Amino acid sequence: MRVRVLGAAAGGGLPQWNCCCSVCRLARTDPQRVIPRTQSSIAVSIDGEQWALINCAPEILAQLQREPALQPKGHDRHTPIQSVLVTNGDVDHVAGLLSLRERSPFRLHATPEIHGVLRDNPIFNVLAADCVKRCDMALDSRIELLPGLMATVFAVPGKTALYLEGDQVDIGGEGESTVGVEFELDGQRLYYIPGCATVTPRLAQRLDGAATLLFDGTLWRDDEMILAGVGQKTGQRMGHMSMSGDDGSMKALSDVAIYRRIFIHINNTNPVLIEDSPERREAEGAGWEIAFDGMEITS
Repeated sequence: MRVRVLGAAAGGGLPQWNCCCSVCRLARTDPQRVIPRTQSSIAVSIDGEQWALINCAPEILAQLQREPALQPKGHDRHTPIQSVLVTNGDVDHVAGLLSLRERSPFRLHATPEIHGVLRDNPIFNVLAADCVKRCDMALDSRIELLPGLMATVFAVPGKTALYLEGDQVDIGGEGESTVGVEFELDGQRLYYIPGCATVTPRLAQRLDGAATLLFDGTLWRDDEMILAGVGQKTGQRMGHMSMSGDDGSMKALSDVAIYRRIFIHINNTNPVLIEDSPERREAEGAGWEIAFDGMEITS
């Protein structure tokens, strides 16, 4: 199984267009210390010829243009992308679908709830029904995402997309609005969980024995955006757990048997993005890697 990180940043990318926090400034002025990143998505393949996209970021066209394996070959109109799976309805995970409207057939996989969100917004009708087959994925049921590659979506603690929030927001609830993906090939399991509010005992048990985990790395600490002066929400309010601290993911997963641990979906304020920062050293010392655009993972 081959995984290519198309985008490693959280919503807004790095540097974010309207942000002048210390990390974004470094990304603009010293890209060796802070490598720019686009918004979170990955591509998965077995043979390098047929690919599935997991989430579809607003920068999908630029992401595809820098990945020769995902570009057309041999025909006037062709794409190696066979399917797209989205893990929630967040703008940074679905907006790129609008750029895949040029009548190349593929399957669009999501839970019924996420498909409902897309159906309720008529702009997504540009994905013509005779080309793009919308396939419901029931929680905890396995599908063949690509020939020979099985995938399962499962509920993780999260929250509904920001633009769908009402007066009452269920943070940490588990349902169809926020899912992780389990890929299985030849007994090896790889997980992609770009959004997660907490690690429950059930989630930890599922991840035990995984070959690779790509996990929500949005913030280093829960009040990071407040301290940076760029927002008023904590990570928990946004449905994301922090990396560090007693309630952070590094501690929560420290005793879970995972061969390779990678943080992805990393916010522009997160100091772990600075190559020589104390936070980067702490994360790497705990056995975690920091995803970057173009990162290749073989499992």
